[in-house]
Amino acid sequence: MNPFPRIPGQRSLHSPGPTRLPDEVLHAMGRQPMDLADPRLDPIITACEAGLKRLLHTEQADVLMYAANGHGAWEAAIVNLLGPGRAALVPGTGHFSESWALQTEALGCKVLRTPWVEGRPIDVQAVEQALRDDIRREIVAVFSVHTDTASGVTSDLQALRAALDASGHPALFVVDVVASLGVVPFDMDALRADVVIGASQKGLMLPPGLGFVAINERARASAEANPMPRFYWDWGRRRDALSYRKFCGTPPMNLLFGMQAALQLIFAEGLDSVFARHRQLAGAVHAAVQGWSEGDALSFFCQEPTRRSFSVTAVAVRQDVDPEALRSVARERFQVALSGGLGPLAGRVFRIGHMGDINAAMVLGALGGVEAALRAQGIPIGQGGVQRAVEFLARG
Repeated sequence: MNPFPRIPGQRSLHSPGPTRLPDEVLHAMGRQPMDLADPRLDPIITACEAGLKRLLHTEQADVLMYAANGHGAWEAAIVNLLGPGRAALVPGTGHFSESWALQTEALGCKVLRTPWVEGRPIDVQAVEQALRDDIRREIVAVFSVHTDTASGVTSDLQALRAALDASGHPALFVVDVVASLGVVPFDMDALRADVVIGASQKGLMLPPGLGFVAINERARASAEANPMPRFYWDWGRRRDALSYRKFCGTPPMNLLFGMQAALQLIFAEGLDSVFARHRQLAGAVHAAVQGWSEGDALSFFCQEPTRRSFSVTAVAVRQDVDPEALRSVARERFQVALSGGLGPLAGRVFRIGHMGDINAAMVLGALGGVEAALRAQGIPIGQGGVQRAVEFLARG
């Protein structure tokens, strides 16, 4: 007997990664691969590089892509920038900043951390003070996560840039935009970010497996002077005209086909429209969560309304509520796939993703499924959560 019988219709995927793939991306990825000498291949790679540069708003940086997820792109930043006796400052944002810090330490590099207060964004004053305290200039780079997917908190990058400037420290500004790129505006050159790290499976509407970095001249010079051993991740080797060398081997062609299609969709919609759509859909989710929270069993994990992510909303649950049981009911009975808590938030939150190839009807359907699951589980919620989302969207 099949333990997973077919369910009519489609399961609504509201994970914060992987996200739903547009049909155009699926169709593009269904093409047969090419041989490496095929003259059609290099223009596709060039189009992906140019599209990412346009999305990142950079004219100065090089874009280097990897057959890897976001953790692979983290590792590229670590081994290219950090050497023996050199350190990274990792501002606390929760699970993902700590994961990046642990990965850095596992590679034999030193990490300094600023404290994380649950439900709050990066403490920029603590970052500035840590840089001022680094009299010996051991800190090479500040590894900062823009949107922490686990907590649903988006930090203020302009404020962080100002803290770096105010400290007078020469540290490189390294920004992880894995969960924010394609969701909110980002301007690498205006921010004076030296390295930007991204991945395919969130706002870019692709499967996991294609990570990338954008590096400016300061970052290139720092990497060239760094004696840290590396090969696959080495930026110098990948800055090459030959596609085989750009990927340190065979390019992940079908992911590149998909990325070209996804970027075309984003630019056809228009960046302003893409950002406005994400802002509106996040507002609808936030309106529903605000309504549910009046039952005193649920609340926003992010304590600052202006810092709540437009990519994903983390909903904190009361101690007697099992978010994993709720997720199971939502997925298996109501066909809405949510995410649970990660790291220190395991068993304490559930997360609703609202980024990528998504529209108002999809969000309302997901919220209806979540509300049905909450009621089926007997979790007390305020009245009219979904209705509040409807009203928010109707107001435009």
